[in-house]
Amino acid sequence: MRVAALQMNSGTEPGPNLDALAELAREAARQGAQYALSPEVSIVFAENRDGLRAVAGPWENNPAIARCADIARETNLFLHLGSLAVALPDGRYANRSVLFRPDGSIAATYDKIHLFDATLPGVREYRESATYAGGDVAVVAEAAGARLGLTICYDVRFPALHRALAEAGAEIIAVPAAFTVPTGEAHWEVLLRARAIETGCFVIAAAQAGHHQNGRHTYGHSMIVDPWGAIVGELEGAGAGVLVADIDLKSVTEARGRVPALANARSFSLSVNPTGAS
Repeated sequence: MRVAALQMNSGTEPGPNLDALAELAREAARQGAQYALSPEVSIVFAENRDGLRAVAGPWENNPAIARCADIARETNLFLHLGSLAVALPDGRYANRSVLFRPDGSIAATYDKIHLFDATLPGVREYRESATYAGGDVAVVAEAAGARLGLTICYDVRFPALHRALAEAGAEIIAVPAAFTVPTGEAHWEVLLRARAIETGCFVIAAAQAGHHQNGRHTYGHSMIVDPWGAIVGELEGAGAGVLVADIDLKSVTEARGRVPALANARSFSLSVNPTGAS
């Protein structure tokens, strides 16, 4: 199976981003890919909530979804839109991943479960939940003959989600992302390799990269990791590009046979003794 990670430098307007996505998908198809993954917030990387409100529409009759369906048909790809913001009735947004079949129909959608709410000392407060509504359903879908587990960015820090996807039959886990440079330098590679090793899955990670119109600077380094934790391929962090690799799904069975962590897992109870208890 030949797969592709599409690395992007998305801006604040849908049109140019969709044009860039189309050209990257065409390049992946020219190189023989059957499946291609784009990053988180591929369609609009807004500066703030007001900027998002101006360009992000509801799910029904969404022009970005229609354009991506056209791209999938044109390229004959399983095109996996890493995510776009979808307006919800309560004024917030779903950070939604959409998997298109080569005929342009939608095979699966997934709303990002884990939202980044944190106060960073001396930096700023992040409240992703103020803008986005978190999903509550994990998703495994079929893509080009493989079982694909869907995640988005911050989800990569939650091993339980990835184990659930693997236990449900996932052979590949998709990680579309928009990591910042500091967290990318510190954690990106080790998190991706850890998720691959502990699940015995291939991990395909498509990233935003470079300086963006909204003032953000993202890490890039889109990566494909095999079930043993080896890096099959990696891009640099400067900007857009296409990473293509051939993967053999037999490696999933082999890795899980060598270290059967999924099969050996056991349930357990937890006892926490108060201080001084015997």
